[in-house]
Amino acid sequence: MHSQSPHAGTPIPAHVLAVDDDPSVRELISTYLGDHDLRVTAVAREAEMRAVLEREAVQLVLLDLRLKGEDGLAIARDLRAQSKLPIIILTGRTEEADRVMGLELGADDYLTKPFSPRELLARIRALLRRTQMHASLAETVARVRAYRFEGWTLSLRLRRLNDPAGRPVALRNSEFNLLLAFLSAPQRVLTREQLLDLSRLHNAEVYDRSIDVQVGRLRRKIEADPRRPRLIVTERHAGYLFAAEVDVLHD
Repeated sequence: MHSQSPHAGTPIPAHVLAVDDDPSVRELISTYLGDHDLRVTAVAREAEMRAVLEREAVQLVLLDLRLKGEDGLAIARDLRAQSKLPIIILTGRTEEADRVMGLELGADDYLTKPFSPRELLARIRALLRRTQMHASLAETVARVRAYRFEGWTLSLRLRRLNDPAGRPVALRNSEFNLLLAFLSAPQRVLTREQLLDLSRLHNAEVYDRSIDVQVGRLRRKIEADPRRPRLIVTERHAGYLFAAEVDVLHD
């Protein structure tokens, strides 16, 4: 096991738990991430990983799916079933089935071996930012009963949208989450990446198209003229903005 401790007098860094049976990979991860203001604990087996999780706070798990004598996919599945910890999986370049299965089991991202330490650091930082953003949104939404805008009402408890006449408007789960993301940050430009994160659409490789398709569907349901939207406004080269004033109803 290799561990980097935070320096005295500085903010406590995020703690990354790396699970890989290759000593050289563990050393590379520990040294590089440790040099960039992250605390790292690197272990070789599931039992060691469990011991660390039981005694310490961990903010992210980096998991190799090809551990000798152990089933990395089963470990990923159990981790996701027991916690919401962000998980990045490491796979071989030719192991597409493992990557797909890992993401389906709840991993948040993947990286193929051999990987660039710089890219690993960037992905870890991005995932930690997304996790913090989700936590902040969840904390805000937990205190909200409903949002109102221009006569429309979105009930969070019932997960239902009513139009100004009080009639329910059916929303897909992704459309509900996207509208919730807009209503939680009204009159503020949100990038496609932010909307992807906040609405939890899960396909980073085609996120531009995914968000644009979802926005188009949502506009057809809430705009008087979807071709000339007044509520969800496109900000060229930036993203989208929810232009209406939003009232928040608390319990």
